[in-house]
Amino acid sequence: MDAFRVALIADDDEFFRIALAAILENQLGFTDVVEAGSLDEAIERLADRDDISLALFDLAMPGMESAVSLGAVRDVHPDLKLAVVSASSRRTDILAALAAGIHGYVPKGLGATELAAALRVILTGAIYVPPSIAGRTPYTIEQEPTGKVREEQSSHRAIEFLTPRQREVLLLLVQGFSNKEIARKLRLGEGTVKIHMAALFRSLRVRNRQEAAAAGARLLPIGGEVARG
Repeated sequence: MDAFRVALIADDDEFFRIALAAILENQLGFTDVVEAGSLDEAIERLADRDDISLALFDLAMPGMESAVSLGAVRDVHPDLKLAVVSASSRRTDILAALAAGIHGYVPKGLGATELAAALRVILTGAIYVPPSIAGRTPYTIEQEPTGKVREEQSSHRAIEFLTPRQREVLLLLVQGFSNKEIARKLRLGEGTVKIHMAALFRSLRVRNRQEAAAAGARLLPIGGEVARG
């Protein structure tokens, strides 16, 4: 197998990140592994670098409230191989992540050899589904994700699935800030803001900034404006 270059591990468990990094480097040929302990940190790492070819996300880290954010990351980085590596084996979590368009769902409970084999499947371009669900669900991997899991959420609950950072971005969008102004206000890169904006569009089921701002004005409990600076 050709050597891959850079991978991202987003997980708040430092010891698991160390173990997974060793698998990526020693068994899969990665030469560099970037680590992040939260969703926001991971998004910023992806915005800062354009050489990351594989990103692995935990579902139980700070900022990760739903798989919608993973769909937004995939939208902004379409060439990135993106997978979940999670301790959860719940069918609902697996299907929600697959509906977001990820390239695989890998249980943390796998041994090192099996985990490496699962990641190798993803790197070859296939989609990895845990054996516990592969033969029990009518979900068709070849289908374009329909987002049915998201579509079942009523609009008044959409806000519940936003991360704290996404709420901040939405609040500033409602107040009329541009992406550049939001980036400066929150001390983020514009690429990071773009990913958060894509996540907002998915969560709110809107098509553009105007619709997102209208939805945010209707749904957010806005008590006051953030001062421009």
